[in-house]
Amino acid sequence: MTNYKPKLVVAVLFFIVGWQASLFYVNTSKPETTTLLEKIKAKKRLDVVILNAPTVYYVGSYKEHGFEYELISSYAKEIGVDLNLTVVYTASEALQKTRDGIGDITVASLSDTSSRIKEFKFGPQYYTIEEQLICNSGMHKTGTIPKSIEDLAGLNIVVGKDTSYEATMRKLAQEVGGIDFSISDEYSTEQLLELTHNQKIDCTVADSNIFLINQRYYPDLVRTLALSEKKKLAWMLREGDNSVKDSLYKWLNIYEHSGKMAELRDFYYSFLGIFDYYDTTVFYKRLKTRLPKYEKYFKEAEEKYNIPWILLAAQSYQESHWNPNAKSHTGVRGMMMLTQSTAKQMDVKNRLNAKESIDAGARYLSMMEQRFPKEIKGKSRWAFTLAAYNVGMGHVHDAQTLARKLNKNPYSWNDIKKVLPLLSQKKYYKHLKYGYARGDEPVRYVNSIQHYLDIIHKDQLEKN
Repeated sequence: MTNYKPKLVVAVLFFIVGWQASLFYVNTSKPETTTLLEKIKAKKRLDVVILNAPTVYYVGSYKEHGFEYELISSYAKEIGVDLNLTVVYTASEALQKTRDGIGDITVASLSDTSSRIKEFKFGPQYYTIEEQLICNSGMHKTGTIPKSIEDLAGLNIVVGKDTSYEATMRKLAQEVGGIDFSISDEYSTEQLLELTHNQKIDCTVADSNIFLINQRYYPDLVRTLALSEKKKLAWMLREGDNSVKDSLYKWLNIYEHSGKMAELRDFYYSFLGIFDYYDTTVFYKRLKTRLPKYEKYFKEAEEKYNIPWILLAAQSYQESHWNPNAKSHTGVRGMMMLTQSTAKQMDVKNRLNAKESIDAGARYLSMMEQRFPKEIKGKSRWAFTLAAYNVGMGHVHDAQTLARKLNKNPYSWNDIKKVLPLLSQKKYYKHLKYGYARGDEPVRYVNSIQHYLDIIHKDQLEKN
């Protein structure tokens, strides 16, 4: 007869040991952790360290702008959170904030170089650039335009401190004898481009995207040599799991394939559809073919708001080329290129209606004019008003604040137009309320309108 007792005892022992082991496993296993992406969604806010620079982020006339700002805004919208910005003014500041663990992402137009990859965690690459030597075109006439690295010897080259350009130039100086360069902690890359344009220095170094965004402002600049291989820009992420990185890859892939990235690049770097400079010949043609269609609306606005109709017409041409269907990437539309918010404020039902647009633009301009103090008089008053229409009232007030500090007249356009461009220099805008502004734009805006105004005035005199 078979004895089942020993087998039964063994089976029971195995069961008990297995049950206790399972309890031990459950009790000692790590609890599930919340991913970085889940934490961001839980707080409903994406904290971003962002560089205040024209290729990244700046405050425009009515809202924030910048290629990278628009990208990160789109990503925040995609994951359903608000955007909270910590603004910095140098790449060094951005790097330090990242080291300190501040924010979730750092957006600062930084390339993911091998040395940076060793220290920081990067997300997907979103833009390709290269470092380029930028010189003044006048050097062609003197035969000093560099055609090779060896030609850099003897040139007055200045680059920004703590930039990748400094490292590039140091490497070149070690490899090729006779190359010398200066380092500036006072001027931004954009300011060094301006100095090159004005022939204060021979050359500087800039990323290709920075040059592209500035070339229309400084037409005497030319790209001469590529000083680096193609490099990729990417955002820096905080250490931890890859949930944010994976989310960014997925979003960027969709954003690219949707055509939105191409549209954004086109807006910021090819300048298609942006109305800044107009050929005088084309203007004369449109003076005959387009203006007569809308002249009565400008004259009606003059009667209502006491603004010279030829001034309104000149401004409208600067804005839209007298095209009632004009539209920019940012969504401003119509003859006076009204934003949705301004149109709503002015009770405009259809921004593409020329009469409505002109009336609203004139009324808005009149409202801005009334906000300036009585000390601003004559032509200066309209220059101030047009500048505010272009760059925003806040930046004009900043220019007045800076004018006082520089012992200039804050009520004189002749002084303010010299101060406004300083708003793009870090040493000035860092201490002003509204920060960075491309301050030379409103100056050119006013100058262009004055140019068109003079032509219209002359045309009217000839007709009469």
